[in-house]
Amino acid sequence: MTIARLDAGSPLPPEFRGAVIALGNFDGFHAGHQAVVKAALDWAKAEGRPGIVATFDPHPVRYFAPNAPPFRLTTLDQRQDLFATAGADAMLVFQFDRTLAETTAEQFVGDLLVERLGAAGVVTGEDFTFGKGRTGNVAVLADLAAQNGMAARAIGPVAEHGEVVSSSRIRDALKAGDCAGAAELLTRPFAIRGTVEHGAKLGRSIGYPTANVELGSYLRPRYGIYAATARLPDGTVVPGAANLGIRPSFDPPVELLETFLFDWSGDLYGAEIEVALHRHLRDEAKFDSLEELTAQMARDCDQARGLLNR
Repeated sequence: MTIARLDAGSPLPPEFRGAVIALGNFDGFHAGHQAVVKAALDWAKAEGRPGIVATFDPHPVRYFAPNAPPFRLTTLDQRQDLFATAGADAMLVFQFDRTLAETTAEQFVGDLLVERLGAAGVVTGEDFTFGKGRTGNVAVLADLAAQNGMAARAIGPVAEHGEVVSSSRIRDALKAGDCAGAAELLTRPFAIRGTVEHGAKLGRSIGYPTANVELGSYLRPRYGIYAATARLPDGTVVPGAANLGIRPSFDPPVELLETFLFDWSGDLYGAEIEVALHRHLRDEAKFDSLEELTAQMARDCDQARGLLNR
């Protein structure tokens, strides 16, 4: 299922004006984000309006701190698919650049949301901030919306185990190798999507050919070996074992996600796959010989098979 991708820098097509817009970064689209989006889409459906989910790309952090380490939990394409699955009619992308960063709270509501986008209502989380210098919050949004003939609602946080679900909690879990903890907050396993690239064919030479994907702007989870599944271009999901890290047994070190697919063969070069991380099995290690490495890889694959079969 696909939905339209709309540019917030341009007026919306007529069929999308008068929409209810869920507004936020929504990186990861975790349980808290899902609550905000559900509220917006339920509201839109009740009034017979389009339901749109808006996101910011690049993330505002990347604009204000361009040298920050990679931290993304989802790509824009992944978010588009997740919003479609949630039932949105379209994804609206705000390009976060100097112009948007300098836009005041009043301009953001009056000029962008109301005039350019024609929004009838917006839904945000209670911690949403906007406008130059982050001078806008949900109270300011509600006041400015009322002044401009638009409705605004704010949704409270979602908690798991007594703590608010947040992207920061998910990032901390992934950096600790806690795939299950991250999946509980995300409501699905963390997954990295990318194009399969040609590598040095080292895995193939030792009987473990891998599909290699660059990590790009994704957060770096804990380096190591994972029980994983890969969704192929035709939608098939194949179990496997993945190495995420720098391959310390080989020179030069190259940061990659390398996935060995169980009981599958074929050519994936140039294809886009999505690898979900289900369990961190062990940290990366340097081996003194290829024999030691391949013996450990066999044990890793056996362990991954057992976990994924369960």
